[in-house]
Amino acid sequence: MADSASSKITLSMIVKNETGRYLERALIKHRPWIDQAVIIDDGSNDGTPELCEELLQGVEHVLIRNKQSQFSDEVSLRKQQWEAAAQAGADWILNLDADEILEDGWGEDLHAMTTGPHEAVYFRLFDMWSETHYREDLYWRAHQIYRPFLVKFDPHQTYRWKETPQHCGRFPLNIFEFPYICHQARIQHFGWARREDRLHKYVRYRQLDPEAKYGWKEQYESILDTAPSLVAWKSH
Repeated sequence: MADSASSKITLSMIVKNETGRYLERALIKHRPWIDQAVIIDDGSNDGTPELCEELLQGVEHVLIRNKQSQFSDEVSLRKQQWEAAAQAGADWILNLDADEILEDGWGEDLHAMTTGPHEAVYFRLFDMWSETHYREDLYWRAHQIYRPFLVKFDPHQTYRWKETPQHCGRFPLNIFEFPYICHQARIQHFGWARREDRLHKYVRYRQLDPEAKYGWKEQYESILDTAPSLVAWKSH
């Protein structure tokens, strides 16, 4: 666990039915680098909450269980996530999904990243299409842009959100006004790495956003591509 004299880093995460997927790998990887975790279980009907409790033994943590999933109104769920981390006394919030993993070699530097005049740290996220390759084409190029994952919490700030039921963003809009730094550490997103997960997400997005009002119709359809452009992941 990190030095308690430095800023408290809180891992903030939403989980649902994560057994047999990437949650175990993510929590084992991240737990040595954080001071506490705040987990929202969004209506799991498997052993995900119990897995969280087991993997976070010895780490200060809060586990909140939603009886019913709130994902159909994502902005409400993201507000709940943000407010729970704030109530837990977070100084800095590290917002990662259960299938997002910070690459080796950088976690020990997280607390060093929180020193200085900046109030946010931006990383690149790579959409992994397998364990060894990420996708790169017109529709899948998130890794070409730095985006915030580690943000300083200010209890005196009034936070504003993108009020949409899907694709609202994981953070309030205000944080894009904060001074920030870009860091070369990368995050692997494994949510697309298995064919069955891609099919599940495709169906979910088509149900929740059938007219692509909040997303990009062509990108939704590209999820089903049988021969996408893939690039081998190379460790630094």
